[in-house]
Amino acid sequence: MKNIILLITLGILITYSSVSAQKGWEAGAWLGASHYFGDLNTDNEINALGAAGGVFGRYNLNNRLALKLGANAGKISGSDENSENNFEIQRNLNFSSTIVDVATQFEFNFLPYDHGSKKNFFSPYLFAGFNVFYYNPQTEFEGQVYDLRPLGTEGQFIAEEYTTLDGGLVYGGGIKFSLNYIWSIEVELSSRRLFTDYLDDVSKTYPEYDDLEDLRGEIAVSLSDRSGELIDVPIGQTGRQRGNSKNNDYYAMLGVSLVYYFGSINCPAISY
Repeated sequence: MKNIILLITLGILITYSSVSAQKGWEAGAWLGASHYFGDLNTDNEINALGAAGGVFGRYNLNNRLALKLGANAGKISGSDENSENNFEIQRNLNFSSTIVDVATQFEFNFLPYDHGSKKNFFSPYLFAGFNVFYYNPQTEFEGQVYDLRPLGTEGQFIAEEYTTLDGGLVYGGGIKFSLNYIWSIEVELSSRRLFTDYLDDVSKTYPEYDDLEDLRGEIAVSLSDRSGELIDVPIGQTGRQRGNSKNNDYYAMLGVSLVYYFGSINCPAISY
């Protein structure tokens, strides 16, 4: 992340006084895939891709720098059944969630990029920014889907549950191709490093079960420790590690965009 920010900062210093700049707005839409990484995917395996897509607007400051604002949505999921770790397999937790986020990012093109140009018609690029997103982890139990947050599966008190609206850092890269003056296509890989570790409803330790049952009911207890569905002696002892709170969760999005440009080309003044 620090390297990406450094490269973009250097790009600003190099290109800020560019003598020829293509300014103007773009609007686009993209389709692709989203994927989750966290406590229910500690090996960072790519094994549960979900559909994703979004729309965005971009303002080109010149042919190297741009600002982008996008609205995106995707499906993510994770499950201990895909793990190779014996403890995680026995833990037997899983979740799924729809992600809806709004992200803003600053972009730096490695090469001069001009719509309709036969010379500067493509460029790889890097970007960094931040996002605000909504999520709602769910799981299926005995044929019914449950929202996990209201169940306080790690012993959260009522009104002290994690929020389902949070934020994160956005960073990544891509490559863009100008098809003509108006239309272009892009391929982009974006990562969201989140400010929360509860994207998957797993972060800290197993709760005190008598208190949890009194507060939330039997379903909360059943979904806090699901190891008993696989083994005779459940592993969810009170205070035992359930997740890793030292590393926040994150998710990534990969997509192909179709972009419409309705800006203008500003040429340098002619000197006599």
